[in-house]
Amino acid sequence: MENALKSGEFLLKQVTPESVFIPEEFDEEQRMIAQTCQDFIEAEVYPNLEQLEKGDRKLMEEILKKSGELGLMGIAIPEEFGGFGQSFVTQMLAAETTGAGFSFSVAYMAHCGIGTMPIMYFGNEDQRSRYIPRLATGELIGAYCLTEPGAGSDANSGKSSATLDEDGRNYILNGQKMWITNAGFADIQIVFAKIDNDRVLSAFIVEKDYPGVVIGPDEHKMGIKGSSTAQIYYNDVKVPVENLLGKRGEGFRIALSILHMGRIKLGANVIGAAKKAINDSVQYATERKQFNTAIASFGAIKSKLAMQVVKSVATESAIYRVSRDIDNLAGRYVAENCEKGRASIDAISYYAVEAALLKVYGSEMLDFVVDEAVQIHGGMGYSAEMAVEKAYRDSRINRIFEGTNEINRLLLVDTAMKRAMKGDFDLFGEAEKVFADPAGAPAAATSGESYGEEMLRYTGNFKKCALMAIHAASSTFGKKLVHEQEILTEISDIMTSAYLAESLVLRTLKREMTQGEDAVFRAITNIFIFNTASEIRRSALGAIFSTLSPDEAEPVADAIEKLTSVRGVNLKEEGRLIADKLIEDGSYKF
Repeated sequence: MENALKSGEFLLKQVTPESVFIPEEFDEEQRMIAQTCQDFIEAEVYPNLEQLEKGDRKLMEEILKKSGELGLMGIAIPEEFGGFGQSFVTQMLAAETTGAGFSFSVAYMAHCGIGTMPIMYFGNEDQRSRYIPRLATGELIGAYCLTEPGAGSDANSGKSSATLDEDGRNYILNGQKMWITNAGFADIQIVFAKIDNDRVLSAFIVEKDYPGVVIGPDEHKMGIKGSSTAQIYYNDVKVPVENLLGKRGEGFRIALSILHMGRIKLGANVIGAAKKAINDSVQYATERKQFNTAIASFGAIKSKLAMQVVKSVATESAIYRVSRDIDNLAGRYVAENCEKGRASIDAISYYAVEAALLKVYGSEMLDFVVDEAVQIHGGMGYSAEMAVEKAYRDSRINRIFEGTNEINRLLLVDTAMKRAMKGDFDLFGEAEKVFADPAGAPAAATSGESYGEEMLRYTGNFKKCALMAIHAASSTFGKKLVHEQEILTEISDIMTSAYLAESLVLRTLKREMTQGEDAVFRAITNIFIFNTASEIRRSALGAIFSTLSPDEAEPVADAIEKLTSVRGVNLKEEGRLIADKLIEDGSYKF
């Protein structure tokens, strides 16, 4: 861990391009796995979209099981349990690729992630041997049952209960769960409930055929209509004591760990959905003619296509950067004699700051991309005949599940601060240094500054904005800062933007080390940095003027103006460069 970048520490340290993983480095095996996922989506999902949209539970179950037979459900499962034991980077690439599968991707990811991995990561050998091989092949389908009617974001306030029976062989489970993906056909349910009068949750492996398990009808939803989402009721269900998952009272930890995993995998999932929407956009724009001209030739359309690409590439850069960090940390844990499954989930959970910010940015990126896709399609985009209409509706849930974006924004700042208070890194000391000399804080351009030096100077300055806002807020409000959600939200947006900007810059620079200068990638980076500077300026000023008195805020605001000063960008020409490549290729090939 000494040489690893700790979670949230990106605010303090300058990372070198050589140290990050970029998508251009996928090996042949990883690309083959992605292609297999893509081929499956095209062969089994797209031809059945219309029927899936009608809520055909049986069809969805059949397609899921086919993916299991093909091995797609075993990518993250170790070989000894019938899987392929792939790296986290590879798991994320599979998550990205299947993300183009509309509601299938929700059902698939729920099974492979939150429906299976709690047993893989926290189960004992008996539980793993009984369930994991059959979950890895699709013989069994999994579901995750945490949310209750009165307990959403505050998961630990759930009322479901479990009591040990008189002979000590079974827990008697009672309760109600809602918004359960795959509920209509899941064979295995990971259920959270409190034992007796425990303050915290425990977790149980419940089989759907246990007497007293009652599955409600599917919900009628705005989007992801093909996924089965229903309530499940537990009426005096006898759960064998050997199906207690983990230790008594460990359920809340299990739930949080699995949510961290779900968040970061959602960050990959939305990339696949975004690329699908971009492909649909450019294909329609090149075919649709107005005034005897393909609309793809119009500047206004090119601008939309370019910004779809810019945001997607930035998200992709950040996702695979942290995915390799997780692989490296898991490897270190294993080297320290940590059991492999626990090492994996502990490494994922460790990067909770990055998981939260990527869930937030990725879900909002996809909303932007699909909204522009509908607009590019014009009236046809509003027709249910077009894929982008489904994409638009399906996208909206991503800002709600795996923890709402509001909760995740608060969580990422809180987690970074708590890590700092535990001594992981000197966040508050560095923040105080930057704040103490706001006039001297900006790193100025040097003579003969290279493109890479310029871009890294900008991203370094963005991080200084976050540090200044953190110092102002923490020193002003102290322990009461937790109640200042508006300010925490502004700080989280600065942190998120800084991480995305740095990740994109590092990817661009690493590409140039082997491939030479790429005008298109520089255009993507220039536009993202230019736009991000404005967004950070607004958030930083919002935080400062909400924290300090006007007299105190003015010199800090002046420093923020300097820190967010970047060179001008010809958005028209740079945007057209990106759009023209997209149009020439006919699909996303960045």
